[in-house]
Parts: sequence; C-alpha cells; structure tokens
Amino acid sequence: MNNSSLDSASLDSAIDVAIVGAGPYGLSLSAHLAKTGLRTRIFGKTMQSWQDHMPRGMKLKSEGFASSIYDPDSAFPLSEYCRENNISYADIGNPVPLETFVAYGHEFQRRLVPHLEPVEITSIKPSSYGFTLTTALGEAFDARSVVLAVGITHFSYIPPMLAALPSEHISHTFDHSDLSQFQGRKVAVIGAGASAIDTAAALHEAGAHVEIITRASRIAFHSKGTEPRPLMERLRNPRSGLGVGWKSWLCSNLPLVFHRLPENMRLRATRRHLGPAPGWFVRDKVEGVMPIHLNAELQSASVENGQACLTFTTPTNPATTLAFDHIVAGTGFHPAITRLTFLDETLRSTLKTVEDTPILDRNFESSVPNLYFIGLAAANSFGPLNRFACGAEFTAKHLTQHLA
Repeated sequence: MNNSSLDSASLDSAIDVAIVGAGPYGLSLSAHLAKTGLRTRIFGKTMQSWQDHMPRGMKLKSEGFASSIYDPDSAFPLSEYCRENNISYADIGNPVPLETFVAYGHEFQRRLVPHLEPVEITSIKPSSYGFTLTTALGEAFDARSVVLAVGITHFSYIPPMLAALPSEHISHTFDHSDLSQFQGRKVAVIGAGASAIDTAAALHEAGAHVEIITRASRIAFHSKGTEPRPLMERLRNPRSGLGVGWKSWLCSNLPLVFHRLPENMRLRATRRHLGPAPGWFVRDKVEGVMPIHLNAELQSASVENGQACLTFTTPTNPATTLAFDHIVAGTGFHPAITRLTFLDETLRSTLKTVEDTPILDRNFESSVPNLYFIGLAAANSFGPLNRFACGAEFTAKHLTQHLA
C-alpha cells in the first residue's frame, strides 16, 4: 500500500488497532493487546452501559466467577478486587452488586488500560490506510483495523406499537439508572426478562406504583447456584459461565464449533437458548408485591387524558384496558447494523449481514476487511456466550492472537 495516500492523518499518527467501546469486551481486548506491541487506542466511557443505564441497587445475574474482566495474566479477576477491598464475594451463590462490578471495571481500567481515551467516536470512514476515525473533540486519525465493542449501547428495542407513543409516555429500561423521578406515579413495565424485572423492583423501591405486563406464561426466575454438587449432578449438568447444563457448557466452551454450525441453527440457538430469566434474588421483590399480568397480548397503545392506555388480552379476559402515567419497555436489545450511524454509509451498505447483524468469520472479522465486531453484535456468529460479560475472555484471547 502507498502510505503517502493517507487522506486524513499523517502516517505518524496512524495506528494498528482502534477499539470503540470500554465495557468488559473493550477493556479485556485492550489489556491483551497491550502486550503485543501493536499501536492501539481505545475510546469510550468506562463501563458506561453498566454505570449509566441500569437501575441502581440491582445485582448481576451472572455468578461471581463469570463476572470478571480479563487480562492476559489473569492477575486481576473480580475475586481479587473484592479481596483487596474487603467486599463479600463467592464464585457461586453470592450475587454481585452492580455498584461493585462498576467500581471493579474502573479499577481494572486504571491498572490495565490506563491509555483509555474517554471520548466518543462520531465517525468511521474507509480510507486508503484502512479507516479514518473522528472523535467528538474533532480529532481525525487513521487505523489499520477497527474493533467495535459497543455492547448494548445502540441496540435497545421497543416494539412499534409502543414506540409510536409520545416520548414523555414511553421509555426503555436502558434509559434509566435513577428511578426516583417516578415516585408516586403509576408505571407499567413491559417484559419478563432480567432488565424488565430488575427495573420493576427498582421502581417499586423508588415509590412508584408498578404493574408488570408480559406475554410470557410465567416469569422464569433462574435458580440459585450451589456448590459443591454431587458428582453425578455435575456430570449431568456441568457448570459454565452461562449456567448449568450441557447446552450452556458447549456454548461457553466451544464458540468456534458453534461458529461452524449452519446459519439457521446458529440463529435459532442464539434466539432460544437462555431466554428471559431474572435472577432468583429479585423474586421476592416482585411476586406478591405488584400486579403481574401474564399471557398478555398487547392490542393497542394510546394516550388519553394525559395518560398512556394499554389494551391487552389474556386467555381468560378478551380485553383489558389500563391507564398509566408512564410505560417502561423491558423488551430487550436487538443488535442492528443500521443503528450504528457513526459508521459511514459506505461501510454499512457494504457489510454482509443476516437479520441486520454482521456475518463474521472465525476471527470476528466482517465482510469489510479489518472491521471487527465483538460482544452482542457477534452473538449470531459465535452464540449466546457473546451476550454475557464472560464471553470477553475467549474473545480477547482469540482476537488478540489473530491481530498480533
């Protein structure tokens, strides 16, 4: 390549790898790349989604041993941070408070990724060197490779029927950390997954009057983990970062095998395995505490007399209409390339996709050479492991080996 053709920055400022995102995946990858000698920069606010977009007081559903951020020497797992700070910790059965996880992420960044630049990337365009990136401060520079580790930040999903409501009446769980603004207000939470139920519990604790509406037939709280277990139980249901059972173990430990499966099998497994399931520790905060409408199919959503009105049916009731001051959609996150507007349209239109997610090779590389996706955006290629923080370990090791 003719380096004199760089079109936005001098060769001196060009780097090998730019990482966009500073959650568990971005931090883990950056810590691994730091030992390779590659010229690397990482951008983003440390643990932003965890710190700014999850309800205060919540606890992680993942077990303690599966909630670390990963460095190449395995020198600073979550257990070590808790030991140093005299914080209660157990590999199994002791839920990790959100505040502990966020503080751990910040300390990991200070120790192992001190070069993090807490600034947003506003534009990524193709260049003769690879890519030209522009920061929110106006700096433009070139990178040979770009790794997008954006997590869930751009992917909150609200069903069209609810999204059509005025913004003052509808929001997503991702929009909230401090829920005190809802004190004394009547709020509907839509959904039965962890984000919906955690938010419903936090809303109640903040003094809101909460009702849960879900099409699920039950809220599938996952079971409390216990160890040690009898040998036969461990053989029948091995434990992994995704939980117990052979399916979870295989998804956790053989992501490259998962990648080789036929596309339709991968998509189906990613959709269906580990469906909505709140943590066992939040059950007593919602069951018997607030109305829960199960098997509910939404028929309409409108605003009448200043309130959001939801009409839904259940198997035992042809139509129920309830009015609320606000609706919070706990309807999950759908990765979608079209929502990454900082990617130049040329790049987005060139990417080969399935269900609006990038088709990735075994090294997380997209159809655009040297453009990589990790975390949630890679789940359709590598499985449900990539929906959880524990997937950062395999990702960081494997991608570092490839990039180096």
